[in-house]
Amino acid sequence: MPVYCITGTNRGLGLEFVRQLAQSGDNTIIAATRSLSSNLGDLKAVASPSTHILECDTSNVQSIHSFVKGVSQTLGSDKKIDFLLNSAGVNLASSQSSLNLSPDELQTQMAINVIGPAKIVELLLDASLLSNDVRILNMSSGLGSMQRASEIKPRKCAGYSISKAGLNMLTVHQSEDLKAQLPGVVVILMDPGWVKTRLGGAGAELEPSESIGGMLQVLHGLSGEDNGSFYHYSGEKIPW
Repeated sequence: MPVYCITGTNRGLGLEFVRQLAQSGDNTIIAATRSLSSNLGDLKAVASPSTHILECDTSNVQSIHSFVKGVSQTLGSDKKIDFLLNSAGVNLASSQSSLNLSPDELQTQMAINVIGPAKIVELLLDASLLSNDVRILNMSSGLGSMQRASEIKPRKCAGYSISKAGLNMLTVHQSEDLKAQLPGVVVILMDPGWVKTRLGGAGAELEPSESIGGMLQVLHGLSGEDNGSFYHYSGEKIPW
């Protein structure tokens, strides 16, 4: 039974990951949500008997520490995470450009979109909770691509783009740094496309089911040669 660990599962892409993966009783799912006191009706509705809902505020390092302890208790000594999907993310003040960035909002986006995935991987590794062949998916965006962002007219989502470019560089480092302890590891970035979620906002055209279905197909077909790559949900490689 493969073990999946997914962040940001109370809505959007994370919720759809759980919905699709929970259709197989063979999958053990650790579904991380920012707060157990928030409305989890949608998540509970799609969860399987082998889905475990745990609290993890990815903007708070202490919360990540507590989450890792919960994962250890949930999995016990005989299971490790085979697929880690860092799906939690925020896009604040999309109208802001590089000329009117709010420091507070930029710091929040960096905390959730970059530091969160960094500490989750680090602390799960320290707790020996990642399998030797773990597949790690960090959720990026075409807006995090230097080439793609340079082609967007007019510019938008400056703070979000900056944070996702930071996540891209984090992933490049993780893909190499983790190999010393996990020889079979594969770490990738995914652009989910412009999906109809609260984060996607008005104008999004892609259904979550199509985006997640494509990403899971890519994820399950990864080989060692894909380590450190940046993919579109369709399987196309994204330029840096």
